[in-house]
Amino acid sequence: MVRRPTKLTPEKGGPRINEGIDIPKIQLIDATGHNVGVVPTSEALARAAEAGLDLVEIAPNSEPPVCKILDYGKYKYQAQKKAAEARKKQRTVEIKEIKMRPNIDTHDYDVKMRSIRRFFEEGDKVKVTLRFRGREMAHQELGAQLLDRVKQDTSTIAKVESEPRLEGRQMVMVLAPR
Repeated sequence: MVRRPTKLTPEKGGPRINEGIDIPKIQLIDATGHNVGVVPTSEALARAAEAGLDLVEIAPNSEPPVCKILDYGKYKYQAQKKAAEARKKQRTVEIKEIKMRPNIDTHDYDVKMRSIRRFFEEGDKVKVTLRFRGREMAHQELGAQLLDRVKQDTSTIAKVESEPRLEGRQMVMVLAPR
């Protein structure tokens, strides 16, 4: 079975192939992976046609551009598989929010700390929001002490991304996993 070179034009942003390469001389790498050297493009196209493969521009920015004789369909398929694998390994970091009050009970605090630890294990950031209601605004130092306690309890597994700051009736701090 003899394979004919691809007549397709590459998708926008893809490598130039076969007659799409309009430079007089190129650096050629043959089908076996050996560097042939600088040759005229017409000779490289003839070699690719003789091998029943495509001439694909691999490094367009080098001087002269590097082209390789290979099966373009197979090359495109491998590139798609590599991109899909990269997407699969990619993970977005989410920001989880934990809401507290200044006069939180110890058990409730422990439950919130367990949640925070679980979020860090999953690789997420945590936004600790401390809400003041009514006369609690007069005792903001209690809120600052509570956020300092959270900061110290998570110091081994997290780093402070934004220090506690007052935004209206709430104090906010963002922690990121180490």
